[in-house]
Amino acid sequence: MSSNERGYGHKWQKARAAWLREHPLCVYCHEEGRTTAADLVDHIIPHRGDQRLFWSRSNWQSLCGPCHSGRKAREERAAGLR
Repeated sequence: MSSNERGYGHKWQKARAAWLREHPLCVYCHEEGRTTAADLVDHIIPHRGDQRLFWSRSNWQSLCGPCHSGRKAREERAAGLR
């Protein structure tokens, strides 16, 4: 399934860009006292196709790539979400 088919099309790209303009720093790095530009909008709770959860801004956080593929992935694996 393509990213577009999973909901990450043009509408998402616009929302993502706006979110990152408003929230430009990685929240995980910030928690650890580092200032790192975010390049991803992460769904805090995996949406698994639930469009309400997908578009809920209270479920979004800005992350840098290393935190998303590192700490976030470990947290999801530990919680059985991956």
